[in-house]
Amino acid sequence: MHAVILAGGKGVRLRPYTTTLPKPLVPIGDRYSILEIVLHQLAAQGFTSVTLAIGHLGHLIRSYVGDGTRWGLRIGYAPEDSPLGTIGPLLRMDGLPDDFLVMNGDILTDLCYAELLAHHRTAGAALSVATYRREVKIDFGVLTTAGGRITEFAEKPSYDYRVSMGVYALNKAVLAKYTPGLPLGFDELVLDLLAEGREPLDFAFDGYWLDIGRPDDYDRANAEFDALRPALLGSAG
Repeated sequence: MHAVILAGGKGVRLRPYTTTLPKPLVPIGDRYSILEIVLHQLAAQGFTSVTLAIGHLGHLIRSYVGDGTRWGLRIGYAPEDSPLGTIGPLLRMDGLPDDFLVMNGDILTDLCYAELLAHHRTAGAALSVATYRREVKIDFGVLTTAGGRITEFAEKPSYDYRVSMGVYALNKAVLAKYTPGLPLGFDELVLDLLAEGREPLDFAFDGYWLDIGRPDDYDRANAEFDALRPALLGSAG
């Protein structure tokens, strides 16, 4: 099983923590970086190889991770000179298997990546997306209007959504029509698949998931890590 980890972003929203470190290398707890936790998880779940898409401060990621031997993984690198979006870096990678995992390098979750990939393969899907339920609370009275009149009113409603976790399983064939070297976002890929009538698969998850995008998220991850360590790392923790 193969995974691609997207680790090339500048982590602007997480500054000042990312001023001198790429976001996947910021420390969680007193021992691990985010990326190290993810690599432990992938190895424990039977993945054998990983490609790291790197850009901003990528030399630090190379130095820290090396060839992956300490995790029992074969790790290669795909540098990008300019931002290529979520899917764009994949277009320049050689030797990808027919189906593989793609994930952001800045999330903490106890999702079983191997189960997602196996479900994707069994279904023969073009794209499978790990999704998570989010409740969004609106702090205002919400009005529906028509023809200059208020037709509905809800006081501080809450809405439930399923959001992408930043973890996907992908069939390589869906990339064939895109041009390597040009930016390609996840949103563009999904919209293209929907337009073609090839609906992506929903892999619903209700465990632990935290996207470490802002300083508040990072502080929360550190506050919760000791309690979550067994779920995230098992015996390695």
